[in-house]
Amino acid sequence: MSEPCHDIAHLAHVELLTDRFDESLDFFTRVYGLSVSAQGEGVAYLRGYDDYEFHTLKLTAAGTTGIGHVAYRATSPEALERRVVAIEALGCGIGWIEGDEGHGRAYRFNDPDGHIFEIYYETRRAEPAEGQKSALKNIASRYHGNGVCVRRIDHLNLLAKDVSAIRDWMPKALGSRVTEYIQLDNGRLGGCWFTVNNKTYDVAYTEDHSGMSGRFHHVTYAVDQREDVLRAADIFLENGVHIETGPHKHAVQGTFFLYVYEPAGNRVEVANAGARLILAPDWEPVRWTEADRRKGQAWGLKTIDTFHTHGTPPAPAKH
Repeated sequence: MSEPCHDIAHLAHVELLTDRFDESLDFFTRVYGLSVSAQGEGVAYLRGYDDYEFHTLKLTAAGTTGIGHVAYRATSPEALERRVVAIEALGCGIGWIEGDEGHGRAYRFNDPDGHIFEIYYETRRAEPAEGQKSALKNIASRYHGNGVCVRRIDHLNLLAKDVSAIRDWMPKALGSRVTEYIQLDNGRLGGCWFTVNNKTYDVAYTEDHSGMSGRFHHVTYAVDQREDVLRAADIFLENGVHIETGPHKHAVQGTFFLYVYEPAGNRVEVANAGARLILAPDWEPVRWTEADRRKGQAWGLKTIDTFHTHGTPPAPAKH
């Protein structure tokens, strides 16, 4: 077992692209319950009520949908520099950028499937609006009760043509640990879950059957309890949001889930996540087989076909 690496603190934010900006922004604020930290022409910086950073979701107007970039925060300036050296040695570096509305300079790089990542240390803390400061000193801002009112960013899922390549790359680039994975009968990896801290995972990769690279599966924000997920289903129903699958419980990782599509077609999840923690320093990754997966989710719900076929940007129709 290799020595655990603690250079990366946590998943920081996700940039999501939308070709229906106003409708997507309405969904993420009024329905999903994120707060606006800053907004400009074709861009909005959003966060859950207990996200400590200035933003955890950057919503960007574009001619397409999908992922813009994924950001992680380093544990120190020195850790950031160490990761840059490791990433450059892998030959996947893009270079430094001056930063964004919510953070200082950042180093950008590509994963083996072409998704853009960045890491930074200097960050901007959440600045609650008037009347949004919590009476509790250890909460980033008060529970506002708007829409689903998600608490914090939890994880995201990216699609990749070769999950095995990602499995080899993530520990070298970010110091991530594999916590669970799906082993297909043909020898390929169908999915792989990674963490940089003691959460069960902050990013998952699953196999993309479209032949495309760099696509997005979903982003997930956490709520406190299962009742919040059930309430979210009613809120989505009342607002005409397409519910893809759930509420139900995953077998892999055990989260209580609900998947919907925001107006532009990007998949979004609400989950009761965080009860399970990986505290063992010598954790052995859990292996799931195709036979295991054919049993469905934890309580037998069969995985809906679109969960394996829908990603953004959309794949060209096959003729």
